[in-house]
Amino acid sequence: MPNLKDLKNRIASVKSTRKITKAMQMVSAAKLRRAQDAAEASRPYAERFNAVLGALSASVGGSDTAPRLLAGTGKDDVQLLVVMTSEKGLCGGFNTNIVRLARLRIAELKAQGKTVKIITVGKKGREQLKRDYSDLFVEHFDLSDVKKLGYVHAQNIAKGLLARFDSLEFDVATIFYSKFQNVVTQVPTAQQIIPAAYEASEDTGGALYDYEPSEEAILADLLPRGVATQIFAALLENAASEQGARMSAMDNATRNAGDMIDQLTIQYNRSRQAVITNELIEIISGAEAL
Repeated sequence: MPNLKDLKNRIASVKSTRKITKAMQMVSAAKLRRAQDAAEASRPYAERFNAVLGALSASVGGSDTAPRLLAGTGKDDVQLLVVMTSEKGLCGGFNTNIVRLARLRIAELKAQGKTVKIITVGKKGREQLKRDYSDLFVEHFDLSDVKKLGYVHAQNIAKGLLARFDSLEFDVATIFYSKFQNVVTQVPTAQQIIPAAYEASEDTGGALYDYEPSEEAILADLLPRGVATQIFAALLENAASEQGARMSAMDNATRNAGDMIDQLTIQYNRSRQAVITNELIEIISGAEAL
């Protein structure tokens, strides 16, 4: 049984930890607001951009002149998985949930006899995956020094993917990230970005469009931007999800620290009372012996 000094030191230690978790919760709350606004602001643009590309893709159809980013290589033997996680921890199950989804996809693809390659964005996902799949890694993007996410970071990732696709290093590319819904809910998501998979929008307002230059030429220019746009939207969703998960995790940690302090305080008071009682008994016994 710990003595009074040990209990007092432990209570002080837990109180210090609670101050840290409370401060981290407040910082995450401030960052979450900005990250959530950025993610929500990007959604209308991404949806409209995808709608335009969907309409163009539907008009081109399966023609022989369709860009390879849309038509694909004609096979799906080599699968490239882009796993996007955070650079820092202490955010609950945020990273683990994304990695779990990627692991399930890897196992599924391997069971089908596919070749799997992995690109990681964020060191936390890389640390978890390298235990079992280090031989599948082909590249890593480090965003630990990034103060504020920008479109340029998505462009750098997209350039690497497009260069590998042009070199015929893979057939299908899928990104894994967490879609932000609210502070408590972040949904791990897998989205194919190469070859592009767009749904044609039915909301055309009855208008007919003539494209100049041709649809194929426009698609050849827009599809690479579409890849960067989807990656940028995923990065923003991930950023908001990370702060939401960290805020929730730090709130739980603060509550747990408070409960532990209450329990330790009760234990300290009981031990202190037992020590006082023993001392009184010894004094009384000594007095009676005289």
